[in-house]
Amino acid sequence: MGHSSVEAEETKEMDIRSFSSSRHNQTPYIHKVGVPPKQDIFKELKTTVKETFFADDPLRCFKDQPRSRKFVLGLQAIFPILEWGRSYNFAKFRGDLIAGLTIASLCIPQDIGYSKLANLAPQYGLYSSFVPPLVYAFMGSSRDIAIGPVAVVSLLLGTLLRNEIDPTTNPHEYLRLAFTATFFAGITQATLGILRLGFLIDFLSHAAVVGFMGGAAITIALQQLKGFLGIKKFTKKTDIISVMKSVWHSANHGWNWQTILIGATFLTFLLFAKYIGKKNKRLFWVPAIAPLISVILSTFFVYITHAEKKGVAIVRHIEKGINPPSVKEIYFTGDYLLKGLRTGIVAGMIALTEAVAIGRTFASMKDYQLDGNKEMVALGAMNIVGSMTSCYVATGSFSRSAVNYMAGCQTAVSNIVMSVVVFLTLEFITPLFKYTPNAILAAIIISAVLGLIDYEAAILIWKIDKFDFVACMGAFFGVVFASVEIGLLIAVTISFAKILLQVTRPRTATLGRIPRTNVYRNIQQYPEATKVPGVLIVRVDSAIYFSNSNYIKERILRWLTDEEEQLKAAGLPKIQFLIVEMSPVTDIDTSGIHALEELLRSLKKRGVQVMILINFIINKEK
Repeated sequence: MGHSSVEAEETKEMDIRSFSSSRHNQTPYIHKVGVPPKQDIFKELKTTVKETFFADDPLRCFKDQPRSRKFVLGLQAIFPILEWGRSYNFAKFRGDLIAGLTIASLCIPQDIGYSKLANLAPQYGLYSSFVPPLVYAFMGSSRDIAIGPVAVVSLLLGTLLRNEIDPTTNPHEYLRLAFTATFFAGITQATLGILRLGFLIDFLSHAAVVGFMGGAAITIALQQLKGFLGIKKFTKKTDIISVMKSVWHSANHGWNWQTILIGATFLTFLLFAKYIGKKNKRLFWVPAIAPLISVILSTFFVYITHAEKKGVAIVRHIEKGINPPSVKEIYFTGDYLLKGLRTGIVAGMIALTEAVAIGRTFASMKDYQLDGNKEMVALGAMNIVGSMTSCYVATGSFSRSAVNYMAGCQTAVSNIVMSVVVFLTLEFITPLFKYTPNAILAAIIISAVLGLIDYEAAILIWKIDKFDFVACMGAFFGVVFASVEIGLLIAVTISFAKILLQVTRPRTATLGRIPRTNVYRNIQQYPEATKVPGVLIVRVDSAIYFSNSNYIKERILRWLTDEEEQLKAAGLPKIQFLIVEMSPVTDIDTSGIHALEELLRSLKKRGVQVMILINFIINKEK
């Protein structure tokens, strides 16, 4: 029988079949491998850069177009509304109107609460749901994202800024630093989009994001205990131990039973509304309007009972009117410039990660393409403009985007409708929030962030990849027991550690033959697979680079040494042939070639013959 040959399948397994027959005296075809034509070094470099940063060839629509058409296409690339707006009609507006009104009823009470997470006055949350959604509607490419402040970014921003300036003793400087951080968050996002560096956010693994979001949700919920229980003196730390100590020490004299009654009653109502919405998708509007109903009822209750005189903390005052300009408030020089830059980069990256993930999710559900780099430019532009109009970092909200999607939104006009409602609220309705109890805002935030705890995703991560689960739990416990920034640092560190491990320690496997077949499989996955006497088959499951070439060489030698020790103990003949199956190897550099040469020399000294199989074509015996 002739030599066996191998073809790698998607499952990274190998079939070895006979492709010649001595009985029929057939000679196998031998196909020569051609040498690729030489390329100019600059042309090759240009091709590599293009595939790295411009894989989607964004300028292809400009080819062979007159100058006037190129100008129009350029405007449409920056402002997608100019493209889809031409086919906009009343039927689409009807869907956008309903969706916009629905998400507005959800965002108004949430924005007031989220601004407290960022240690800002309530009106700044509303400001951030007025200007940024308008900018995004003109520049964004997602039809479903609802723009505004979100809980995780608000908490992260508030924590990072409070480490630099105390918002209680220096409220004006703190506000200026918040605008500065928002400005640089926008600069970071826009720069990543313009330079086509969106792939950088993918380095934060899904597992780490799941853990970080879950830990942030727990931390945010714990922070709401101050308003939920009516505690006046509360720790400024965010870790669970400090928070629980603060809650316990104030149990005898710091809790207010009227506040607890309001909070518990409406939290139960909000959770029940969510349950109804999950049970019946047609009733999506019930959990959407429940927060606003809760605010109206609780405010009315406090007003008629004068509960504020009995220790129930209320909002008291929300500035009336639309966003004042804040360009002069941004730090462009001085000591706080670098602090704002550092905080803005971190907050901008987290906001970007959340928004892109949400946009991709709903784009896949509606089967349309989402340009990640355009999204980054749009998000960056809206935060830059927002920083100049008294807004803090805004991004896509998952809860509001889900409501927007279920309400039947057709385009980004739903964000414009929401923005108009927020505008009317700022102009006419804010005085009515004077008696809104803080307990109801705490209940709204708690009910909103509970959805960020994705335990099902954590269970799935555990089943699929244990190292991913370590990253998930590391980020989770880092946020819960240390701080938001520590949890984020752990998430990033573990994500990069996983990349390095996969690059420097690729997987290898020994293959055996499945009984009564010519199929060869990983013996660890298929215990019934048997090894061929005198032959060791090793598969390399990665490209071979300078970072892993030495490890692969040593790992193959270790496989050989272990196998020979087992054969010697069993009194069997030693290994005579080593087959290195390299079909999964997609690339090899000079270091990899040198490592293979060293491997061949080492095996030659041992008297072991080596066969290297690279993407052979399988023929069946005739």
